[in-house]
Amino acid sequence: MTTLSKSKYLAGCQCPKRLWLACFEPELATEAGAADQGQLEMGQEIGRHAHALFPGGMLVEDEAWRHGEAIARTRALLEDSSVPAIFEAAFEHDGVRIRVDVLERLAASRWGLREVKSATSVKEVHLDDLAVQRFVLERCGLRVHSTELIHVNRDFVRGEGPIDWRSFFSRVELATEVTMRLAAVPERIAVLRSILAQPVAPGIEPSPHCFVPHACEFWEHCTREKPADWILYLPRLGASRFAELHAAGIERIADVPDNVPLTRLQARARDVHRSGRPFVASELADALADTGPPGCYLDFETINPAVPLYSGTGPYEPVPVQWSLHRVDRDGRLGHGDFLAREDADPRRPFAETLLAALAHCDGPIVVYSSFERRILEALRTGFPDLAEPLADVLSRLVDLLPVVRRHLYHAEFGGSFSLKSVGPALVPGLGYGDLDGITNGGEASTALLQLALGRVTDGPELERLRHALRAYCGRDTEALVLLHRRLRELVLEVVPG
Repeated sequence: MTTLSKSKYLAGCQCPKRLWLACFEPELATEAGAADQGQLEMGQEIGRHAHALFPGGMLVEDEAWRHGEAIARTRALLEDSSVPAIFEAAFEHDGVRIRVDVLERLAASRWGLREVKSATSVKEVHLDDLAVQRFVLERCGLRVHSTELIHVNRDFVRGEGPIDWRSFFSRVELATEVTMRLAAVPERIAVLRSILAQPVAPGIEPSPHCFVPHACEFWEHCTREKPADWILYLPRLGASRFAELHAAGIERIADVPDNVPLTRLQARARDVHRSGRPFVASELADALADTGPPGCYLDFETINPAVPLYSGTGPYEPVPVQWSLHRVDRDGRLGHGDFLAREDADPRRPFAETLLAALAHCDGPIVVYSSFERRILEALRTGFPDLAEPLADVLSRLVDLLPVVRRHLYHAEFGGSFSLKSVGPALVPGLGYGDLDGITNGGEASTALLQLALGRVTDGPELERLRHALRAYCGRDTEALVLLHRRLRELVLEVVPG
């Protein structure tokens, strides 16, 4: 009998095929990247900080592969009435194994089940998580009187001193909600066991369910044979409409019938895939009229720590730590400047001051590719009243190319996405990030920046290598903006409007 861990149980709840592959063909999974590893470490860090809510609690230190030893240690701590709480308590019933984040000793031989999450609210998957844990605990003979989710308090703001963990966390009693799901757990376990008894993986087609509640690690494997114009790549396609198209036997965007209701953007994508020609709206010239050159091209990188590092910031609040600025003058000459914060100080003010100094020498509009830079600048303007006026001037000069592209262009190679990393290579052949050393996407950059901010990279050569990689990545983003903007202006002249 294949053992079911809590994580595999939840994987099976999301998709039986994901469970089967995780148990029998895990090598087919896409290897976790630096950003995924960063998310995992963040969750583990939040779990450790939650121990502060239970003074005197004892940790079961045995690793997952030493489950028998962990159960024995848990049993000893259960019998020791002086232990107020057990961290990572281990249990098993009928081949279902769990580790409980916190098992709190209550009065009259009763216990409190506490699950710790790095989320800022209760989600549906948390109820399933708690339900399977409570099922195993009660089948092991424990009287579970209370069932709590402990999550990050989104309203917490860090002060000058140490963090007050009782304020940082929110504790939500979910006994009623979990009880309502408890009766379905045995049947669900039986279904999952029947799936694991099959000789091959279930024939479940990939769909939007692959991302709810979490992105499946087997996505690339399961979609490897899908066409480039698979219907899931229709822009902003909802799960219900995808299901309707799939049920009708339609797999390719080009094959979507004219009588199927689509948004204007979706219909545009269908027509592009049918014709093989990109769409360029006649209004593109007007949309680019005031975008330069001359002008500047700006991109920010931030950290979003779950545990705020600086006074006045809250959980997951974006903190700007890096900017890149390319300049194009009236003669088409290109220049570049950048900033990357030091590792030992709050970066916000030096970030703002160096940016303002650099922009003082930049004429014309400031081109960005999202509303993100505007939100960061507005937050800086609020946080530093003495810089409000020059920051307001910067804000007044921002030009966002993303809505320009979304309203006036579509290319088959966009793949339903209007991100810079999709649009840039589609319109500017050869533009990409694969040649960069170590950091090739925003998730990796944010993870690396957070490692620097936390002081976890201290080796001189490694620190210098990482800072160089971060500068190269952020610089490539603004270089991509320059090239994309140039290509958009060329399209106005060379492509017959659609």
